[in-house]
Amino acid sequence: MSTSAWLPPLSGGLLPYWLLLTSAISLANSIQAYTTLARTREVYAGPAPSSYKPPSNPLALTFTAIPNPNSPVTPLSARTFGTWTALAAVIRFYCAYSLNDPRFYEMALWTYGVAWMHFVSEWWVFGSVRWGRGGASSITVATLTLGWMFSVWGTYVN
Repeated sequence: MSTSAWLPPLSGGLLPYWLLLTSAISLANSIQAYTTLARTREVYAGPAPSSYKPPSNPLALTFTAIPNPNSPVTPLSARTFGTWTALAAVIRFYCAYSLNDPRFYEMALWTYGVAWMHFVSEWWVFGSVRWGRGGASSITVATLTLGWMFSVWGTYVN
C-alpha cells in the first residue's frame, strides 16, 4: 500500500497536509508531556529569573530557553496539557480528511483559536509563557493557521 493511498488528495491544496503535520506534532507533544517535564517547562517557563538580562539589541529575538527552576509546570499540569493537546490532534486529524464538512472545519478552527487564546493569555496576562522557542512557536503556528483557515474557508467548506 503506497503512502498516497492514505494521504488526502493533493488536488485539495496544502491545508489538509498542514493539519496532518500539526496533528502529528501535537500527538508527539502529548506523548512527551506524559514522559518528561522538560519540553513543557520550556513553553511554560514562568517569569524570567531576576538575574536574566535581556539582549542589548531590543530587536534581537533569542530562541533559547532561559532556565528557571520556578517554572509553574507540575506533573499534573503537564499531563493535563498533554491530554488537551491529544484531543486537539484528533480533531485536526479528522478535519484533514473532512475539510468540506463545516462542522469539522469549525472544530479545527476552534482548536487553534483556543490554543492561541491560551498561549497569548499565559504570555501577556499570567506570565507563565515567555517569548522564546516554546512560546513563540505555539503562538506563531496558531496565528498562521487561523489566518490560513479563515482565508480559504470558501475553498473547502460547502
